[in-house]
Amino acid sequence: MKKALPIGIENFEDMVKSGYYYVDKTLFIKELLDLKGKVNLFTRPRRFGKTLNLSMLRYFFEDTGDLEKNRQNQELFQGMRILDAGEAYAGQMGKYPVINLTLKSAKQENFEASYYALQAEIAAEFDRHRDIMEQGKEWITPKEYEQYLRIADEEADEKLVRGALKLFSRCMYKITGQKTVILIDEYDVPLENAYFRGFYEKMVDFIRSLFESALKTNDYLQFAVITGCLRISKESIFTGLNHLRIISVLDQRYSEHFGFTEIEVTQMMSYYEVESRFSTMKEWYDGYLFGNTEVYNPWSVINFMYDLCADVNAFPHPYWINTSSNDIIRDLIVRADRETKGQIERLLSGGTLDIQVHEEVTYGDMRSNGENLWNFLYFTGYLTKESEYFKEKYTFLKARVPNIEVMTIYENTIMNWMKELVKKEDFHDLYQAMEEGNAERMTDILNGQLFRTISFYDSAENFYHGFLTGILSQSENYLVKSNRESGNGRSDIMVRSPSLRGRSFILEVKVSDSIDDLEADAEKAIQQIYDKKYMEELREEGYRKIDCYGISFFRKDCEVRSGR
Repeated sequence: MKKALPIGIENFEDMVKSGYYYVDKTLFIKELLDLKGKVNLFTRPRRFGKTLNLSMLRYFFEDTGDLEKNRQNQELFQGMRILDAGEAYAGQMGKYPVINLTLKSAKQENFEASYYALQAEIAAEFDRHRDIMEQGKEWITPKEYEQYLRIADEEADEKLVRGALKLFSRCMYKITGQKTVILIDEYDVPLENAYFRGFYEKMVDFIRSLFESALKTNDYLQFAVITGCLRISKESIFTGLNHLRIISVLDQRYSEHFGFTEIEVTQMMSYYEVESRFSTMKEWYDGYLFGNTEVYNPWSVINFMYDLCADVNAFPHPYWINTSSNDIIRDLIVRADRETKGQIERLLSGGTLDIQVHEEVTYGDMRSNGENLWNFLYFTGYLTKESEYFKEKYTFLKARVPNIEVMTIYENTIMNWMKELVKKEDFHDLYQAMEEGNAERMTDILNGQLFRTISFYDSAENFYHGFLTGILSQSENYLVKSNRESGNGRSDIMVRSPSLRGRSFILEVKVSDSIDDLEADAEKAIQQIYDKKYMEELREEGYRKIDCYGISFFRKDCEVRSGR
């Protein structure tokens, strides 16, 4: 029996004890201890192993106050790479109080609901350490004991909650003699959510207070590790935190600990005996560059592996598309001016975009200029670095779309945006031109629409077909049938009146190799309708008024030819 694949498993103990396939990332611990960072912020895209890594740190460093439980935690690391690193590292096991918070539960509809979710998360961690507190309460003041219990029982006011992490550290130091390790996961989720829901300033104020008490003036802090997708500016969250180390996807250090390296992917594929699909795995889910380390999307790799284990010929899918909000992509597309549309099209055609790096941003900056938005897309995994260079005191990236999976996210978002756009328009003129056989007028109308859209040419036939069917589907007087998916030798698009006495149309679509081929290809499309007798299906149904159109596309231009 092969080990089960850990889809959605984010608890390190569960990962090891339940026998899931685990890609050993324990040397993350070694690098953390070697570099001795006091407060470390790791920014990586969603689903790149941040939560599991923090869980691993908790089980490694935590003194639970129970010798048997500590021994069980240490056994989790048997056979793993950290224990081969030497006694200096193994000696840090089970040594410190650890508070491990995730802020992802704060994704709520308003500040009050978000705050209560955060309060409950903090209370749960206080309650988890209640036994240590009860056993050592003689070492702390009655006031500290009372405040601790109020937080654990969710009875504390907001002022007390803001200082909760410092209180925890002070109490644990008095009881155990050891400083606290603070682990905070998804720190930017409440900020992103608050930005899009309209209470950003309130949330910034709360998170800033929580972090300042824990990280800025806390003499009882051993070290802290914080994770998120974005590097929110120090001025908004980490005010005056001079010992903060921010490790983004640009940094050389820690580059192999989040996401899978190619060696790790090939080892996994060998274990599950699906090596024959490596090229597909690479095209779809590779392409990220953290520092100078090539990295695969671990969430997508594991999900594709799961499908391959059932069928080695399984098709790849964009597994990552549903794991996080695509609001940033949608915002980019909806607000795009002509220049931005051209930049998006360049990326979708496989090109690169030169962007100046702005690592310290706020959500409020996102809409202030295009450069900030490109930075957001880069740091959240929708773009990756092909190379970087230094020019006139600034760092620049040549950024590109990482892989096929992310390309499909852009394309799907664009197609959905186009569908919403055309729903708002009246295409009566287009149908009137079709009914009159006015191919020239149809050409003008479609060219005007193409000019406004964001086009992708890598999947050009899908794009133009979706573009055309979306526009044609707006009429209340006609039914539109797309035959593209059937692959059964029918025309691309059939448009017909519900009444057999009404009009019907056959449209055949061609994608030209150059602007000079448009007219000839449109004629070829008309000829194909006649040669393959596409009209017979409509005639058999009883339609008598059948018009035919051949339409050819090249980038932002099209040509329409009519036939009867």
